Amino acid sequence: MTVEPLTPSADSAIGSAPFTDLCTLSEREDGRFDAVIHPIWTIGPKVHGGVMLAVCAAAARQRMRALNGPEWQMQPISASVDYLGAPDPGPVVLSVVVRKNGRQVSIADVELIQGDRIAVRAVITLGNLEATPPVHQLEALTQMPPEPPADAMHYDGDSPLGKIVNIAKGCELRLDPTSAPFLTGEQGEPTLRLWARPLAEDENHPDVAPLFAMMAGDISPPVVFNRGMFGWAPTLQLTTYLQRRPAPGWLRVMSSSKAVGTGFFDEDHLILDSTGAVVVQSRQLALIPKA
Repeated sequence: MTVEPLTPSADSAIGSAPFTDLCTLSEREDGRFDAVIHPIWTIGPKVHGGVMLAVCAAAARQRMRALNGPEWQMQPISASVDYLGAPDPGPVVLSVVVRKNGRQVSIADVELIQGDRIAVRAVITLGNLEATPPVHQLEALTQMPPEPPADAMHYDGDSPLGKIVNIAKGCELRLDPTSAPFLTGEQGEPTLRLWARPLAEDENHPDVAPLFAMMAGDISPPVVFNRGMFGWAPTLQLTTYLQRRPAPGWLRVMSSSKAVGTGFFDEDHLILDSTGAVVVQSRQLALIPKA
C-alpha cells in the first residue's frame, strides 16, 4: 500500500532553526506522522543516516507524549536503526508502534516510509536523561580544545567536503585537519576528529538539542577516507546512545574504526559536550565505498 504524504514540498527556504523544522511532525488521524526532510539534510543526493535516526526518535517521543500527557518528559536514550533504502529529500511518513509504556523505560518501533517503500526500521528506547555529573568516565578527547581552533577546516561551499556535506548548511561543522591525512592525499589511521554545533535556535530548544546530538553520532566523514577508500559508504545498521542533554556549545566528536575489511567496516562515534561530559556514543556497520 502506498502511503501518500500530506506535507508540503521540501523546496521551502531554510529557516533560522532548520533542525527544529526537521523534527517538527504533524500527526495524522490514523496516528502516523508526517515530516519533511529538507534537501540540506543530505550527503550528496542521499539523506543523511543520522537525520533519519533523529526523525524516527522524534516520532517515538511524540507518540509517547500523546499517550502520557505533556508532563511526560522522557527522551530517546537509544536508537537502533536498520537502513532498508535511501529515501529522497522531501515528505516522509512515520508509523509508530508502542511496545512498552513504562515508568522508567518505554520502547517503540518506528518505520520511516516514502511512497510504497519502508526506508528505515528503528527501535527507540526512551527514558530519563542523566542530570548530574558522571560518577566516572574515561578521559577521552582531552587533547581536543572545547572549541575548534583557527586552523580547523570549515565546511564551506568552496571546500571539497562542503560541496558534498549539505548538512553543513543547517549547522556548524569543523574538521581537525591533523586527523585527516586524506585531505592532502596521504593515508593514516581510520580515526577522525571534528566539532559540531547546532544553530542558536536549535541549540536552545530543550527537545531539539538532544536529537541533534543523536544525529551527530553519524556526522563524521567515513573514517576509511584515511585509508584511501573514497565514495559513498552506505550505513547498514546504526545504534546510538544518548546519555544526557548536551550543554550549550560545541560538541567534540571522534570517529574511529576497530576493523576495516574488504566489504564492510565498523565506525564508532564518541561525543563530548562543552563541559567534557560524554553525551553520545554510537556504532555502525557500513559498506566499503566502491571506487
